[in-house]
Amino acid sequence: MSKTVVAFAPGRVELLGNHTDYNEGLVLAAAIDLGVTARAERLEADVLEVSSETNGRRAQASLDQRAPFTGDSAWANYPLGVIRTLRDAGLEVGGLRLQVSSNLPLGWGLSSSAAFEVSTALAALSLYDLSVEPMTLAKLCQKAENEFVGVQCGLLDQASSVFGREGEVIRLDFREVSASTVPMPAHAALLLVDSGVPHELSGGEYNERRAQCRAAAAALGVRALRDVTSKAVAAATSLDPVTRARALHITGENERVQAGVAALEANRLDDFGRLMFESHESSKRNFGNSTSFLDSLVEIAAATPGVLGARLTGGGFGGATIWLVEKAQAPAILQTVPEAYHRKTGATCKVLLTKPSQGARLLHG
Repeated sequence: MSKTVVAFAPGRVELLGNHTDYNEGLVLAAAIDLGVTARAERLEADVLEVSSETNGRRAQASLDQRAPFTGDSAWANYPLGVIRTLRDAGLEVGGLRLQVSSNLPLGWGLSSSAAFEVSTALAALSLYDLSVEPMTLAKLCQKAENEFVGVQCGLLDQASSVFGREGEVIRLDFREVSASTVPMPAHAALLLVDSGVPHELSGGEYNERRAQCRAAAAALGVRALRDVTSKAVAAATSLDPVTRARALHITGENERVQAGVAALEANRLDDFGRLMFESHESSKRNFGNSTSFLDSLVEIAAATPGVLGARLTGGGFGGATIWLVEKAQAPAILQTVPEAYHRKTGATCKVLLTKPSQGARLLHG
């Protein structure tokens, strides 16, 4: 009987540090208890056969295929890009049949693509008795998304999926390219509240923000926005108003991450929540990656007893918000939010209770 390997990689929420990853900055994130499961078996031929229980589709390609899939098969670029990238890195992954399933709600901005990539990589490496360091695994998956899929994501999503730990928040430093964890107080819970407006990064806004951040760093004469403070950005005369606002968001987020770590270490959840509200306000005013629906959810959060903080999570431009709540009050909050949102916007939101969870792992094999 041929060997079968099953790997799971979680989605993630970003608690503080929005769009800081590609600016060599700091992020606080958490893996969640939902993700992508990949089941892999060896094939004799150098081909990838991939099927998705989630979308009911199948695709097949030679492992040497350089051209991405198009049309209805474009979803299969994630696993094909990962396998190609592993092979290009000298990791001798051969033919495999891959069956994937996901319980991550799509369009919420929870990094289903990174979970897909990481679970694929973990399953393929294990199937062929190969291993790489955790951060290398995350980087290879990011490379696949950048170069094969064509989305210029930073390393946040893949690193969060790899480094998650039960009950802990991940502090990621994208200059040092390092990860450490900070405990989340046990009386806190996380609510994911989806706006009902799908999150979509391929529309160009993400790459535009990235270019604006590069332009700001160049105008300020620094390698990356990690190298300047909010005070310095505010005082700079070399920036036009839009570029200044983009830079203020990034520098402010780095400063909020540092303050957030201190707040968690001191068990000051109220302070951490306030930083989350401030982060969302900066997304809205400085970075332009919020929406009226996300703003409405954060306004509802601010008026709801038991909610300590809330902000958009992920790239923005739709998707979900993350709320930090008192665990004891989470069931009551779950009940009241959908009606309040519908009353305010006419739209329908969905709410999920989650928690900081373990990162990518083998379930079998």
